[in-house]
Amino acid sequence: MQAAWYEDLGPADDVLKLGELPAPTAGPGEVRVRLFASGVNPSDVKRRSGQSLEGFRREYPRVIPNSDGAGVVDQVGSGVSEAWLGQRVWIYNGQRLGRPFGTAAEFIALSADLVTPLPDSTSFAEGACLGIPAMTAHRCVFADGPVTGRTVLVTGGAGAVGHYAIQLAKWGGARVIATVSSAEKAAAARAAGADAVIDYRREAVVERVMAESGGAGVERIVEVDFGGNLEVSLAVVRPGGAIASYASYGNHRPVLPFYPLMVKNVVLRLVAVSGMPVAARDQACRDLTRWLGEATAVHNVAACFPLREIAAAHKLVESGAKIGTVVVEPNRPLAR
Repeated sequence: MQAAWYEDLGPADDVLKLGELPAPTAGPGEVRVRLFASGVNPSDVKRRSGQSLEGFRREYPRVIPNSDGAGVVDQVGSGVSEAWLGQRVWIYNGQRLGRPFGTAAEFIALSADLVTPLPDSTSFAEGACLGIPAMTAHRCVFADGPVTGRTVLVTGGAGAVGHYAIQLAKWGGARVIATVSSAEKAAAARAAGADAVIDYRREAVVERVMAESGGAGVERIVEVDFGGNLEVSLAVVRPGGAIASYASYGNHRPVLPFYPLMVKNVVLRLVAVSGMPVAARDQACRDLTRWLGEATAVHNVAACFPLREIAAAHKLVESGAKIGTVVVEPNRPLAR
């Protein structure tokens, strides 16, 4: 099969290689997927560059990058129903800590519990946007219970996770306030369904959030930068509220204001899909399947690259000059 890989950590142009590798075979409990789209997440490029905060340091001599993807099941291993054969699917956790072979290839074999049916109405490129971003968003929004009638603040509302968090919170019956950093990103957050959008570079976030919540604050926060936004989060979260965070780029080692958080009985929830409980992952996949079938989902495909241009795809993600998910296409699908 055609695949991209790296054997050293470093800049995309220097370490990413393209060529032929043996195609995998589905083992017990696994399916093999012929991939038509591979999503490139920030965590994928950080692992490749050696900057991953997870501590990824070339566990294996060869790594096929990218966690997420979409395609068609073409092989099943023992213990897996043949009903999977021919199904369109989206996948996550392809390449992660402890697993070297991701979705930047024509085929991937992985556990059947990491594969979810993809509706015909969703393209492969859109399906590759789901994966880690949608799973993370679901966990952040729903881990502390239903959000019906609640007010949810989504920081970074135009980011891959934030974009899905807005949609899922609205699907769950919440009022959603989103923060963004530009007019273009504000438009993306509104397109996702945000009830109120705040440009944190131009507006006083605390004052706007309190005004938009009738002075009461928010019950839930889906947080893109825990350390960088902690002061604001503490000011706007209601007593008994929850802050669910999946990144802390502004401050990798934040000092917690313990007593102010304690007095408000705030729940702090840190989210990483690779370590999510199996029951939570399964529930997320079930809910995402329902949501894709019931709602008008918006998927932000920032750009599509052929596999031979994977270095350019990784560099676009690193540049930050994109709204949505960058997709690599190992196989161009037939019209469907």
